[in-house]
Amino acid sequence: MILDQFRLDGKVAIVTGAGKGIGAFTAQSLAEVGATVVCVARTASDIEKTAGLIDQMGGRACAIVADVTSESGRKTIIDDTLSHYGQLDVLVNNAGGVGHCATSAITDQHVFDTMQVNFMAPVYLTRAAVPFMKDAGGGAVVNISSGFSRVANIGSIPYGAAKAAQEQATRMMAMEFSPEVRINAIRVGAILTPNMQKNLLDKFPGIEEKLSAWTPVGRIGKPQDIAAAVVYLASNAASYVTGKILDVDGGMIIERSLMEIMETADRLHGS
Repeated sequence: MILDQFRLDGKVAIVTGAGKGIGAFTAQSLAEVGATVVCVARTASDIEKTAGLIDQMGGRACAIVADVTSESGRKTIIDDTLSHYGQLDVLVNNAGGVGHCATSAITDQHVFDTMQVNFMAPVYLTRAAVPFMKDAGGGAVVNISSGFSRVANIGSIPYGAAKAAQEQATRMMAMEFSPEVRINAIRVGAILTPNMQKNLLDKFPGIEEKLSAWTPVGRIGKPQDIAAAVVYLASNAASYVTGKILDVDGGMIIERSLMEIMETADRLHGS
């Protein structure tokens, strides 16, 4: 049965940044299809809430407080996962963010911090996880990228560069760690998360309607949209997919003709 290919029964999955937004919904979605989920974040209350919701729905989960940007944090994640469950099958590198500021304000430390969480941490945690995935007979890694890896935005050079680097690392690690471990990424569009609500929608009334009008499917994305794509890439349904960057953006990140841009601009101006 084709639907059975999406099941993750007997698998153990780590989700970083699992306390809120995309990470929280991803953790719950993986549990819905049978995975045991290790919820990771720096804030205990957030991931304990996510793990608690999974327990309430009849799934299995635990919460690990750790910082993915530190070597000791990454070691804790891997060691505690193996201590709890004895195996590791899926890794979702969702923790990220930061890196948006005016180019005139960028410092070396700012660039390093952005690269550390969005690029270096996924690479290092994947590298640490791969041997144990191979011991389990194979596994899957899903990196969460951003449309800013491709599209230009004023004031986001460190973040865009870090996500672009993450995508290239995804392709290269897919080659290096095949065939036992598949590694893919999801390039996320405009997704309604708590951070987006606070930092964009609340500050700019009417921007949600404009973003929805610009997006071919006619709406802003939901964390569930990304979680569904993670389930696909983590499961046997995607057993022939590796080294790919999957756009889940409602068609927002698409090459448009000049005519289409003008017509869309007219519609937005009219609204």
